[in-house]
Amino acid sequence: MNKPSEQRSLNGAQNSFRLSELSPEQITEIYDSFHIEDDRTGLSSETLQRAIADNLYYIQGKFPEIATLYDYYMAVAYTVRDRLLHRWINTVKTYREQDVKVVCYLSAEYLPGPHLENNLVNLGIYDQVQQAVESSGLDLRSILAQEEEPGLGNGGLGRLAACYMDSLATLEIPAIGYGIRYEYGIFDQEIREGWQVEITDKWLRLGNPWEIPRPENAVEVKFGGYTEPYTDDQGDYRVRWIPHQVVNGIPFDTPISGYRVNTTSTMRLWKAEAPESFDFQAFNVGDYYGAVDAKIISENLTKVLYPNDEPIQGKQLRLEQQYFFVSCSLQNLLKIHLLRGDPIETFYEKFVIQLNDTHPAIGVAELMRLLVDEYLLHWQKAWDITQQAFAYTNHTLLPEALETWPLNLFGRLLPRHLEIIYEINQRFLDQVRLKYLGNPDKLARLSLIEEGGSKRIRMAHLACVGSHAINGVAALHTELLKKGVLKDFYDLWPHKFTNITNGVTPRRWMVLINPRLTQLITREIGETWITQLEDLKRLESLAEDPAFRQEWRRVKRAVKQDLADYIQAHQGLTLNPDSIFDIQAKRIHEYKRQHLNVLHIITLYNRIKHNPQLAVPPRTFIFGGKAAPGYRMAKLIIKLITAVGEVVNYDPDICDRIKVVFLPDFNVTNSQRIYPAADLSEQISTAGKEASGTGNMKFSMNGALTIGTLDGANIEIREAVGADNFFLFGHTTEDIVDLKEQGYVPKTFYNTNPALKEAIDLIASGYFSHGNRALFQPLVDQLLQADPYCLLADYQSYIDCQDQVGQAFQDQDTWTKTAILNVARIGRFSSDRAIREYGREIWQVDPVSIHLEEYQQAKASLAGEHCLDADACPF
Repeated sequence: MNKPSEQRSLNGAQNSFRLSELSPEQITEIYDSFHIEDDRTGLSSETLQRAIADNLYYIQGKFPEIATLYDYYMAVAYTVRDRLLHRWINTVKTYREQDVKVVCYLSAEYLPGPHLENNLVNLGIYDQVQQAVESSGLDLRSILAQEEEPGLGNGGLGRLAACYMDSLATLEIPAIGYGIRYEYGIFDQEIREGWQVEITDKWLRLGNPWEIPRPENAVEVKFGGYTEPYTDDQGDYRVRWIPHQVVNGIPFDTPISGYRVNTTSTMRLWKAEAPESFDFQAFNVGDYYGAVDAKIISENLTKVLYPNDEPIQGKQLRLEQQYFFVSCSLQNLLKIHLLRGDPIETFYEKFVIQLNDTHPAIGVAELMRLLVDEYLLHWQKAWDITQQAFAYTNHTLLPEALETWPLNLFGRLLPRHLEIIYEINQRFLDQVRLKYLGNPDKLARLSLIEEGGSKRIRMAHLACVGSHAINGVAALHTELLKKGVLKDFYDLWPHKFTNITNGVTPRRWMVLINPRLTQLITREIGETWITQLEDLKRLESLAEDPAFRQEWRRVKRAVKQDLADYIQAHQGLTLNPDSIFDIQAKRIHEYKRQHLNVLHIITLYNRIKHNPQLAVPPRTFIFGGKAAPGYRMAKLIIKLITAVGEVVNYDPDICDRIKVVFLPDFNVTNSQRIYPAADLSEQISTAGKEASGTGNMKFSMNGALTIGTLDGANIEIREAVGADNFFLFGHTTEDIVDLKEQGYVPKTFYNTNPALKEAIDLIASGYFSHGNRALFQPLVDQLLQADPYCLLADYQSYIDCQDQVGQAFQDQDTWTKTAILNVARIGRFSSDRAIREYGREIWQVDPVSIHLEEYQQAKASLAGEHCLDADACPF
């Protein structure tokens, strides 16, 4: 048995001595001379193996004979988190000491995906951890598969926020991402008898090793009640808000690593709790349920991600969620600012707040309330601070996404904010009157209050008025904002508007998900492209190298085989990896036109049925995506896809020339299997409807060719990769407008196109629904009577373009060259480029390098400046 540490001897070649006889400096010198790694920070495989074993024992409370794979996942996760915390603590200390300007990203959604593998890549310890676990007889892939990903977003918006957090850390830009810690995330999707079924996403049921709860930094958030005016000691008019309900916001911090840098940013998500979890008075009088009623009501606030917002209860909960996380975040920021010793008037000099779409737009009114009511600033000073602090990103042209709130609902929940918005609106419209000589139409269009049958508050208008910068997310989208939905604001403040095209992080969407391709590229051009994606241009010359093209094809086929094996294992379908993997993976929505893709499948099917000997390049059509639970037509599209697959996949005339697969539960994890395997990327939304898209970028980064319309970022991708390397079809935005203005009659296209008519009639006949003619009739009626997204107008152009795809794929050498050029020219679609543009054009922030102080137990101390008050430690 070892003696106590102070009695242990260190034996050298010439002497021995006791630790108790040495000074701390001498101990440190000895430790350094032996190069002993600390088990919490060391990166060698030996040290990591010890740390994992310790965490299994001391955190999971398990020993190997009874440990599950999930226990090992948790042990590895805590081991990696220790390394992150080492960097995170140094990051926070540096920011505090240097008084830096911080980007605050307000987003109601985040889709970070699984953390463990991403952190292994960013920390550069994937191989070491793999060696550590394999030395213990374990398989790292099996351990990685245990992680439950946080489903804290519906789709592209949340994934974009996660990509931006990755780039902010990688570029060493000080940042905090604020959001909501939904207990139940976006639903898990199952397909039963061809229909989508929503399953509760219990992502927290086994715990979350990546988050750190900070209950000592709770803030109070008010709801309801009434306001009362009063006069302060200086004789100024003031307003006091007397709430009906108070909820506590509890922060949970997740460290976000940068790639091969020491910077580790903070994603702070807020959970709602009751100020008192148990009412003893109610309990003592026999009201057992009432005793915990406040807790239940409060915690419902962050229980679930965005419910179906059709009923009034759903709308109210959505507004409550948005206000809750924005209020928590702004209170936290103001507290951090004041604890730095800075005056409130300089808040905008130290923090810039980016509104990720309209969901956090209530922040404009909330910051005004805090500055005017809580910090007692005069209105104009508070307004100057607010406008200079906020910047607004618009992500959509769809009316349903430009949120508005009924005045009575808004006033009932946030009575003080309604008063503030009226005051903002009055002062704003006074300026408009001076500029436009009282033009009533202009006033009505610009007003923050939508008049008419029932008054509504326009949140996009509030964001525009309260921000110093407004940006769209693709060149076309920004131009359409200027000409359309935000035209009046552009006419008023053209200097506020700019375009910053979206981007995605190559760390997750290339390095992590496609290691074979990463290895091939890095072998040829080095690894600088991982943080400087434009360096992929060096691949252009290699596109002319036959040997490189052959190696590229080998890598692509191996990745396709991986996906085929996964689908075989989970759905029992055998796929041909040499077929065209034609993939459309995104949220199911009519404007994204998955049913146009289905019409092409049926057209191919009809051709083969008419001529079974027809030579058709084999295709595997793969779909993935979720429909909103209340979106009946989108769910019917999923049913149509699966129904067509049920017929086509087992028709002997087809002979495996067409396969149709719907891959359930499209999330970050499953998308990582899909993007690398695609030959063809379907980006077929109606021109003028998609703001940007980011799936189009992820497919291209992994060597897929795009078939698409001139919509969103498709336009810029086509410009970047070259028109000859992009399959273009369909009407332009201007064409669509002209069609609608001339009185679009979709049935004209149906009546004059035999192939289109045959495809639609086959659906209507019940051929794909076991003779049930009524099943798909709503979809058929929508197409023939309204067709709001112009499928029938684009049908023939799409079919012709798909025929070109089939012909091109038969020349594998040329197809491979085109795929290489797509990757070589995709560099500008990195989120690093987007963040650099935000930093330069909107935020005016500078990178801050983090020096990593080595943690040594011999130097560890509990002494230092103490935060005796938990409220004085906002981090």
